[in-house]
Amino acid sequence: MGHLYYGGSFEPIDMSDRLLAHVKVVIATKLRRGESFTVSWRHPEQGRSTIWLHPAIELRFVFASPEPEMLDSALLQRFANEAATAAGLVLDLSDASLSSPVPEGG
Repeated sequence: MGHLYYGGSFEPIDMSDRLLAHVKVVIATKLRRGESFTVSWRHPEQGRSTIWLHPAIELRFVFASPEPEMLDSALLQRFANEAATAAGLVLDLSDASLSSPVPEGG
């Protein structure tokens, strides 16, 4: 389980290492370009959260595994397209397909 820390006073956002790896690439790309945007997700019990990502706010990605995840270019493109909309990037933290890596050649 990976963790995304955003801002000094927030609790970490927990997600699979695979999902976090993809989110990291999209966030880094957008912020490197100076583009701010929102990221939203539902809480397992109830409710939802949205954060405004801005280059001036501290950000840290912590992965459980020491090995990097394999990235899916189609998923990266989907996330990048979502991040560019008014709704921003909406994450499904419970998506089982993002919990384990896709085997090479799969």
